[in-house]
Amino acid sequence: MENKKLLKKQADTIRFLAADMVQRANSGHPGAPMGLADIVTILARHIHHNPKNPKWLNRDRLIFSGGHASALVYSFLHLSGYDLSIEDLQNFRQLGSKTPGHPEYGDVPGVEVTTGPLGQGISNAVGFAMAAKYAAQVLNKPEANIISHKVYCLCGDGDLQEGMSYEACSLAGHLGLDNLVVIYDSNAITIEGDTSIAWSEDVKHRFEAQGWEVSRIDGHDFDEINAVLEQAKGQTKPYLIIADTIIAKGACEMEGSHHAHGAPLGCEEIKNAKMKAGFDPELSFVVDEDVKARFSCALEKGDLAEAQWNAMLKNNATQEQKELLEALLNPDFSKIEWPLFESDVATRDSNGKILNAIAKAIPGFLGGSADLGPSNKSELTGMGDFPFGRNIHFGIREHAMGAIVNSFALYGLFIPYGATFFIFSDYMKPSVRLAALMKLKNFYIWTHDSIGVGEDGPTHQPIEQLSQFRALPNFYVYRPCDGRENVKAWQKALRMQAPAAFVCSRQKLKALKDERVYGDVENGGYLLTKRDHARVTLMASGSEVYLALQVGCRLEKLGVDANIVSVPCFDLFVEQSKAYISTVIDSNTKVIAIEASAGNEWYRYADEVIGMKRFGASAPAELLFEKFGLTPEHVTESVCGFLNIPYENAGVNCKQ
Repeated sequence: MENKKLLKKQADTIRFLAADMVQRANSGHPGAPMGLADIVTILARHIHHNPKNPKWLNRDRLIFSGGHASALVYSFLHLSGYDLSIEDLQNFRQLGSKTPGHPEYGDVPGVEVTTGPLGQGISNAVGFAMAAKYAAQVLNKPEANIISHKVYCLCGDGDLQEGMSYEACSLAGHLGLDNLVVIYDSNAITIEGDTSIAWSEDVKHRFEAQGWEVSRIDGHDFDEINAVLEQAKGQTKPYLIIADTIIAKGACEMEGSHHAHGAPLGCEEIKNAKMKAGFDPELSFVVDEDVKARFSCALEKGDLAEAQWNAMLKNNATQEQKELLEALLNPDFSKIEWPLFESDVATRDSNGKILNAIAKAIPGFLGGSADLGPSNKSELTGMGDFPFGRNIHFGIREHAMGAIVNSFALYGLFIPYGATFFIFSDYMKPSVRLAALMKLKNFYIWTHDSIGVGEDGPTHQPIEQLSQFRALPNFYVYRPCDGRENVKAWQKALRMQAPAAFVCSRQKLKALKDERVYGDVENGGYLLTKRDHARVTLMASGSEVYLALQVGCRLEKLGVDANIVSVPCFDLFVEQSKAYISTVIDSNTKVIAIEASAGNEWYRYADEVIGMKRFGASAPAELLFEKFGLTPEHVTESVCGFLNIPYENAGVNCKQ
């Protein structure tokens, strides 16, 4: 290995770049970057990446789970030659800069995934390792190993305390992900003080029990760091490196203090630390030429590695490998043979058939359920189980499933989905939010969408979830009223670069005729029926669309004409032009929304909302819809009340 003095200088350069960034911004986290600087200095010699092309498919993935250590991330990326300048570092945490407070995918070259909420990054790392395993399984042949990279992750005490890390690491051990190396920054510090105030478990034995190989090192000993990273390359299990470190290593008074976690060190403290390390205390953001030269080797090495990989792909790979890789990189949605639905069907069933139709045409379409596949109808028939096939058994791990699905979407070859009951989407919310923030193309299958769940009762009946996810920016919630709308919803979602959820019914829904007055599913909402002298517009989604049609029939018997609007995707509907919305919603009518949910967002357009004002109950579904007033008779009576007209039970059935 290199001269220890030069290695220390390289590590100290990282330390002081991070400290300077936080100090100039007067905001940030200097402790973890300074504590991890020695590890990153050596890790830089082991990872295979190309700063000139951050999207090279066979690069090692490096995940910084502790997103608060972003000053470390940016220092490493700058030194390695990514498109991140000293000026970018100086603009740390400033509006519009390329160096935000936590690393953001898409905004910062070299950042693999947006991290910050603890536990997400390490779970993402498991997802990247899973994606690489499946990619290697389908692409590699004796002629050419197209996928051969590792996944490295830096995590901290907070990541391992978050519950989702248990879920993800348990799955990693079960799957034997030998391409995954996690470096645990064990500095025994959290915001409130020493970790012992709230944490006393034996991390080594925890991971060994989950099927990992574990080593422990001094995180400031260059020889130990180098040796364990060499050892990690030959493991047959996922590998955890417990690196004992000191937070704010290299500082003076603040070294080892929890106060260094989330606040600037102070100008005097930084000057004293620089003097102690032999740096000029009056200078900031300094990178000497010998340090720059050593880190910038990544440019030459990465360029060469990618060139060799491209040559292997061109000269050695079979035609079958090349064609499959092309199909994975550029899916052709025109090849999908969409199913037709002419009879009544639960939308979880129609959705299951749609999933299989997509998978038959798109080799990168894959996913699974949190142990609810038979209920979610999310199994891809005849397509095998991961890692040899496209059905992923996540187990009862919704938290981890959300993060893992995000990683598959980020990997570059796959369009993933994850499935569970809609009520358990609450467990997935943090990962779903990050998917929306990153504008990922992934999908969530959430079935059992309302009180229609029935006998399982209020613990399993979603009430507020539709409103919650409709409020999420850059996220699209589809709640189709029948199989036809379900197909059109998928056709729209696949054309968009954004995550989407399909919220599907347990119970059968009436198959409606494909008759539209104006607009279509791709607009989010459209006119199903229109009357010249309408007094009321009824808006609904999912199972309540047919209910709205039945109410419209009863109102006509009472001499009240009604327009009916189906809104399978509220999020798309609000994005339409004012002209479109004013055509769909007649401003001269009373607007009433009907939905078996809390539905507060409907007041954006509706004068009244007929929905759920409380939690559900345990009973057969038809009794629950009766109890909560979501039947043709009850809704018609309510509408008449809103219109101040007498109500008489019309006693008719709505025929489409």
